[in-house]
Amino acid sequence: VLSNRVIGWDQPIVKNKSDYFKMEIASMANWFGTGAMFFSLGSVTALVAGIFALHVVQKLCFPYFWKDVFYLVKVIRYGARLEIFKITSKVVTIIDRFVQQAERIPTKPFLIYEGITYTYQDINERSNKLANVFLEQGTLKKGDSVALLMNNEPDFICVWFGLIKLGCAVAFLNTNIKSRSLLHCFNCCGAKTLVVGADLLDSLEDILPSFLEDNISVWAMKNESSHTEVQTLLDKMDKASDKPTPPALRATTSLKAATLYIFTSGTTGLPKAAVITHLQSLKAAAGFWAYGGSEDDVVYIPLPLYHSAASLIGVGGTIEMGATCVLKKKFSASQFWNDCRKYDVTIFQYIGELCRYLCNQPKGEKKHKVHMGVGNGLRQDVWREFHRRFGEIRMCELYGSTEGNLCFMNHIGKIGAVGRSNFFYKLLFKYDLVRYDMVRDEPVRNSQGFCQHVNKGETGLLLSKIGASSPFFGYAGSKQLTEKKLMRNVFVKGDAYFNTGDLMAEDAEDFICFKDRVGDTFRWKGENVATTEVTEVLGLVDFIQEANVYGVEIPGNEGRAGMAAIIVRPECEFSGKKLFDHVLNDLPGYARPLFIRLQESMEMTGTFKQQKFNLVKSGFNPSTICGPLYFLDFSEKSYVPLTNTLYSSILAGERKL
Repeated sequence: VLSNRVIGWDQPIVKNKSDYFKMEIASMANWFGTGAMFFSLGSVTALVAGIFALHVVQKLCFPYFWKDVFYLVKVIRYGARLEIFKITSKVVTIIDRFVQQAERIPTKPFLIYEGITYTYQDINERSNKLANVFLEQGTLKKGDSVALLMNNEPDFICVWFGLIKLGCAVAFLNTNIKSRSLLHCFNCCGAKTLVVGADLLDSLEDILPSFLEDNISVWAMKNESSHTEVQTLLDKMDKASDKPTPPALRATTSLKAATLYIFTSGTTGLPKAAVITHLQSLKAAAGFWAYGGSEDDVVYIPLPLYHSAASLIGVGGTIEMGATCVLKKKFSASQFWNDCRKYDVTIFQYIGELCRYLCNQPKGEKKHKVHMGVGNGLRQDVWREFHRRFGEIRMCELYGSTEGNLCFMNHIGKIGAVGRSNFFYKLLFKYDLVRYDMVRDEPVRNSQGFCQHVNKGETGLLLSKIGASSPFFGYAGSKQLTEKKLMRNVFVKGDAYFNTGDLMAEDAEDFICFKDRVGDTFRWKGENVATTEVTEVLGLVDFIQEANVYGVEIPGNEGRAGMAAIIVRPECEFSGKKLFDHVLNDLPGYARPLFIRLQESMEMTGTFKQQKFNLVKSGFNPSTICGPLYFLDFSEKSYVPLTNTLYSSILAGERKL
């Protein structure tokens, strides 16, 4: 066989075994080489085809896979950092991070305000001065609470940082709140010291005696004061040392230690002091970074610093990145883009109303370096118009309440969504959407007393499970208020969830959309309005027997405008002028009811709560509502009858609201 095998038709017959083996080996080598070449090319082709097929499948079935992965990796990285703090009991707080940045980049601009630049070193040293004033006075000690009442200005941050360096917790007071609410805020957080801005001191004249009675010391950011009971700070800071205070004063071993109190609208009728721990402040400070921000960014902050958005996300986020922020005393739509160009702004903070105001400006503006906006409450129509007018700026919506234990971030940028979830996110953060009865104003429970999940795409009440990874720290000074925000025995006996009070929907692609608020709170002008607080204030008017406050939608406006259905006492008459004067003096601008509806009786629920659902549904249209309607008219300084003509002008946007 060996001597007579023919390799091919043209292959010569081999006569010698040695020659045959050489020829056979050469032939086999040639055959294997050719086969290997074809095999190699085939494998590469198959591999490329497989990868391409997987890519197509991923794009079609899981279009956000890689964006989700990269975002989740960031979340896990930052979470691991916080976990290390917890395990080692060595917490690097926001103020520690700021001091580190001041040492690393001392001459880099940290804050720009009204054209003046303040470096990291400038703010660090000035905050040291304030801390040393109180240290020398001996009036404050570690663990004390101090209230801060100031408008946006550099010294707000210096006072905040200086007090934290002493180990104090700082209570940010809303500059819109009135005297009655202000005194309540002190009782909540236990503050016995108030630092007030120079421009706000006169507004406290009526309640200064009450502060003295309660042994509350008042310090003003002034060189001198006509009020003998008020101490001044600026003159003392000029003489104080800018040397650092002992680090041990600000040191903490627990992420759960309180660092701030931020006041939110409460259903009790008065503001609630949300406890802000180091854990919450560190999480908020990671927001810009999670969205891709860096130290090269310039952040524009036009929101009030007493809000968590501006202070925790804005200032805290700037510190975390080692970036620069531009602080505005007050938002101005006409100055916005000029400021952005002047200071090379790359990121700006917003609420939904802010973007609408910008869209209402006479001309668009696309010559700028802004690439990202971070905020909440942006309506779909405004979002699209904003892109059309100002370019494809990446709008990063986020969702979360000041006191809440859950946060959603729309890192994809899908228009209309406040956040995004996925399988892995749900493993880390336990939340649920449950059925809600709008008429009865309560969650729907089954025959066993447990809540019911909604289906994908359906609207439900958002609940967030309370646990080690998502704790709820509640409100200062009131266990009752803290307990009121909890829902127990939701799905099983003994479980506990934080009730957000928000109706949300989750679509088939796991995007989260905000639908509405429930209960006793609605949102207007970027502020939460507590209906009970407004009701109590209205109840002080002599001719009002009963009031029911709720929010109504006005086309083209974000949130809901305040409206009150009232019953006039039998022996009295309605006075639009008297009511105007009363709400002007006793309620902040965003909480004043724009509309009044007179009724002879109030509809109640089966549990004797005021029925709001039908009132909200009927709106403020005078042609469909039986009974007198009134509108808050600043030009007349009175509540005036709401006519069809006036109603049409409001819908057309011709009336300032």
